[in-house]
Amino acid sequence: QEHYGGLNELTITWIGDGNNVLHSIMMSAAKLGMHLRIATPKGFEPDLRITKITEQYSKEYGTKLLLTTDPLEAADGANVLVTDTWISMGQEEEKKERLEAFQGYQITLQTAKSAASNWTFLHCLPRKPEEVDDEVFYSPQSLVFKEAENRKWTI
Repeated sequence: QEHYGGLNELTITWIGDGNNVLHSIMMSAAKLGMHLRIATPKGFEPDLRITKITEQYSKEYGTKLLLTTDPLEAADGANVLVTDTWISMGQEEEKKERLEAFQGYQITLQTAKSAASNWTFLHCLPRKPEEVDDEVFYSPQSLVFKEAENRKWTI
């Protein structure tokens, strides 16, 4: 909102794990007027109960929702590209399996080519290079450090 002047009609794209951070976005995006596009590998989709609620919110608030396994499809037309850790606390033993499953999900400038011309990038940190490459993470489109500062003030 701070960057775009509002959230209504923005498209936010999540590329990565169907985790708790995604669940929070899913529960709020439609209520804020944002279209949501989600790309997760098979077997790493968001919780089905959250997905059903999100589908209902999308209908209720007139927003679009896409769930796919194709990161480039999800990134198409996105204003905001978002990812998070692929290996959350307590999942360390699954690291090898997860890194294999998430091959092709790293957010790169190639991913951003299909995004909107005013695309930005968010990540709630800490970031691992396999999730997003340096070109995107340190680019002028990256709002990661502004996002971290905003989180500081809410704490």
